[in-house]
Amino acid sequence: GKWKNKERVLIFSSRGISFRTRHLMQDLRTLMPHSKADTKMDRKDQLFVINEVCEMKNCNKCIFFEAKKKQDLYMWLSNTPHGPSAKFLVQNVHTLAELKMTGNCLRGSRPLLSFDPIFDREPHYALLKELFIQIFGTPQYHPKSQPFVDHVFTFTITDERIWFRNYQIIEEDASLVEIGPRFVLNLIKIFQGSFGGPTLYENPHYQSPNMHRRLIRLSVAAKFREKQQVKEVQKIKKKGTKVLVEEDPTEVVFETPAEEKPVEIQLVKPESKPIVKDKKKLRKIQRKKQKKLFRTEG
Repeated sequence: GKWKNKERVLIFSSRGISFRTRHLMQDLRTLMPHSKADTKMDRKDQLFVINEVCEMKNCNKCIFFEAKKKQDLYMWLSNTPHGPSAKFLVQNVHTLAELKMTGNCLRGSRPLLSFDPIFDREPHYALLKELFIQIFGTPQYHPKSQPFVDHVFTFTITDERIWFRNYQIIEEDASLVEIGPRFVLNLIKIFQGSFGGPTLYENPHYQSPNMHRRLIRLSVAAKFREKQQVKEVQKIKKKGTKVLVEEDPTEVVFETPAEEKPVEIQLVKPESKPIVKDKKKLRKIQRKKQKKLFRTEG
């Protein structure tokens, strides 16, 4: 057959990505035989420059990984040069090289694309579904692809996020074993143009990573402040005067009064005790006097 659907996808990134993002990018390139690579783009360059790069590479689709603050990863999926395009926040990235991924598919084989039923209910998800089909679907009779279907790309919507998984189809019993990579896409915006233009859809449930980190810091600070207030209250309680309990008149009911002893008045002066001098002290004093006399005579 002839290669009619000539879809070519450019997969590259900006500078400053982590090793995990680099491995994820390499995994997507190996799984998609219709993809092309390019050098990393400088951070100072504007995003619309990517359209020119795609035109030079003869690509009509693009997956661009944008790194910010060396910890946040964003993914752009775009239909160049006229759009539409979508921007996602990428979370929970796991690559092919991890030990959990035990599957192994044939290199260059074509995948089945499996979508959640929610993709057909809402218009913005229907647009993303068409974008995913055109980008991740390997064209039939592509020169680098092989005429086998032995793995499945699944796109599931849970918790207002799109969960991407890759499974191998085992021939014996048609069961599925996860290969990888796996990641979660949190939709931010859908634009009419390629890497910009009027906003078609904005996710109301999206929370930026900066805001998320700020809320965590505020919660930790609130806990610390609460502990300090508890300590101050305890100090005030310790310093405060104790409340005197009023006397209960019923406490004295069963007390029996003690017998009063007669008061004796002593009229005669008590005899003084004889003073007994210490004999040893007298001897010491005498010796000291004798020594002084000998010294004076000498």
